[in-house]
Amino acid sequence: MTEISILELGRVREGFTRADALNEARRLAQLAEALGYKRFWVAEHHNMAAVTTAATSLVISHIAAGTKTIRVGAGGIMLPNHAPYIIAEQFGTLEALYPGRIDLGLGRAPGTDQLTLRALRVHPEEAERFPQDVVELQMWLAPVKDGQRIEAVPGSGSDVPLWILGSSLFGAQLAAELGLPYGFASHFAPQALDEALEIYRHRFKPNAKLAKPYALIGVNIIAAETDEEAKYLATSQQMSFANLVRGERRLMQKPIDDIDTYWTPAEKARAAAMLDVAIIGSRETVKRGIEKLLARTQADELMVVSDMYDQDKRRRSFEIIAEVMGEVSACQAEDKDFA
Repeated sequence: MTEISILELGRVREGFTRADALNEARRLAQLAEALGYKRFWVAEHHNMAAVTTAATSLVISHIAAGTKTIRVGAGGIMLPNHAPYIIAEQFGTLEALYPGRIDLGLGRAPGTDQLTLRALRVHPEEAERFPQDVVELQMWLAPVKDGQRIEAVPGSGSDVPLWILGSSLFGAQLAAELGLPYGFASHFAPQALDEALEIYRHRFKPNAKLAKPYALIGVNIIAAETDEEAKYLATSQQMSFANLVRGERRLMQKPIDDIDTYWTPAEKARAAAMLDVAIIGSRETVKRGIEKLLARTQADELMVVSDMYDQDKRRRSFEIIAEVMGEVSACQAEDKDFA
């Protein structure tokens, strides 16, 4: 059966504070836990006015402290921005505090612009070391070997689960080579989705921790009581993508009646390409969209982004999605039994 999870950026809304955004993320994780979502991830981004998850390990701790059973993690840590040893210490600490609940997704993009990369004291060529850095991080998280003089404390022996995340074929190839679970960022860069999944599954090398490939895909889903309401609520996210295209640093805006009055045709085309696999609508529309996406990708897990301004409507969206996925999973189970 397909699992469902949530990706959270702690978006700051116009008229609200950064603390509001972080606390809303924690409350959403509590709801997700009650609804049966498998995991709740936050992503490392820098110099984005509306995103509060830059200090990713701190946000993970804030959310994990307010929940009990849901897995919490990074989707992801941009590893070239950090020494693998430091990440091992941070996530080893999280695993010590919240045992059996921490995930560590790894990406090689900077999660920011080139100017901010300089402020991070990171050289762009660091991304070329990503495969070696992943292997090094695995070593720091593994049990200490005889004669090993440097140990990540906490971290060593924690074996925090690692994921490779990406939006290109490179991540798929690396995840397959290392025998790690793979997450594709189809919630903002869906163009290579099908080819990446095919490469990952075809080239996957089984190991003691993961016997077969496991693919997670990101998907934007805005669910509401009617198609019309969902389309209206989705305009906040669409404006965020238009602002990204423009290079504008704005907070999340209230929905508007006609999105075409906000963006130009060129901005609409670029935003639409990023939102190509978005599912927007009522319960039945969302169910059809999810079934179509799963038939296309055979994904093991959907990581849902459901960004909107009204937090009550947002929570309701995740409730509808959970209900729909319960129906989809029941159908999957019946098909399996019949087969």
